[in-house]
Parts: sequence; C-alpha cells; structure tokens
Amino acid sequence: MIDHAHDLASVQEATDRLLTAVAELDNASVARPSRLPGWTVGHVLAHLARNADALTNVLDGRPMYVSGEARDADIARDAPRPLDAQLADLRESDARFRVRGAAPADWARTVELRNGVTDSAARVPFRRWGEVELHHVDLGIGYELEDVPADFTEREIDFLADRFLAHPDVPATRITDGTRAWRTGRQAPRPEVTVTGRPADLLGWLAGRRAGTALEVLGGPLPALPPL
Repeated sequence: MIDHAHDLASVQEATDRLLTAVAELDNASVARPSRLPGWTVGHVLAHLARNADALTNVLDGRPMYVSGEARDADIARDAPRPLDAQLADLRESDARFRVRGAAPADWARTVELRNGVTDSAARVPFRRWGEVELHHVDLGIGYELEDVPADFTEREIDFLADRFLAHPDVPATRITDGTRAWRTGRQAPRPEVTVTGRPADLLGWLAGRRAGTALEVLGGPLPALPPL
C-alpha cells in the first residue's frame, strides 16, 4: 500500500539531509566532477531542483518537461551557479513540491511522467524521494548507499526489480539479500540466475551506481541491466 503522506515526509527528511551536507561545500566544489559521467556537482544540484519542479508539474497535470532538450538546457544553464544560488533554488523548488503535495488531491489518479511513462499520483512522492537519495550519493560528498534509510532501500529494490520484470534482455533472475527475495527479468518457471548481496550492493547494481563486483552470482554472469 502506497502511503503518499509518509513518502512526502520522507522527501522532506532526505532533502534536509542533502541541504545540510551541501551547505558544507564551497563554490569550487560545485564545479568538480560528480559520480555521474559528464556531470559536475552543480549539474546534479541543478537537476534536483528542476526535477522537483517537474514533479510539481506532474501533480498539476502538466507535462513533466517541455521537452527533453529543454530539460537538458535548463540543467546546463543552472549548473555553473555559485553554491548559495544552488541552495536557494533547491529549497524553493522543494517547498513548491511539498506545498503541492500537501494540497487535497485524488491520489489514485493516473499521471504521466517522461517518455509516456504513467504511474499513480500516489507514487510520485516516492519517485522524488528516490531522486533525492540517489543523487545525494551521486554528489560524492560522503553520503553512500549504506547511509540511505533501510526502508527506502528495500522499496527501491522492489521498484527497480519490478521495472525490469519481463524485460526481454534480462535473464530470469532471483535477487536476494539472504532474508528477502525479488524476481526480475524474463518470465520463466525458474530463475536462470540468482544474485545475492547486501541491500546496498543490490541497490547499487539495480540503480546503475555499482558494477556488482561485491555480489555473489550463481547460474551465469551478472545480468547487464538496461539504463534507467
């Protein structure tokens, strides 16, 4: 059962952690490379701010972005800003998202995201939570997947495993941390591959943040996953 109110509160907590950490940086840090290829720390911060506005658009029934080109141009425009401008933008865009999320709404309605993807409105706060947590890690400023709240990690593994479910290019795969188990990939009577590891390592592999070298794989090589 999706609890959008819980997830909105979690977005606020995650954003507060992010803002506190980023406030310790300086202007030179904004220009250094992040963990995302081709993006500086400033690109990641700009993306987080624009994503908050984009998901506000989704909840308002508007297109998430005007276009993919406009999205990329906005991030490139905002990336070089000094730290105080980045922080102010993050605070303001987060506040707009949370005000919209607190307004009365039909949370069971279907909304449209990018590239024709649809979801329930109630899952939008969780999607924002994921953006904040994973991109906090991407900044490379000391926040790691091991630091992410355990309840988010479990739910994001479930979300990503479901995303790749029935994907023709992913073998039928059982994923387990030794206690919980998920299925992903092609549908088959039995999994072709079993992937076992710590939750943080499983999340890192599924989310494209780790190569999976810390995982144990039985039945074949570690499946190559499509980009998110």
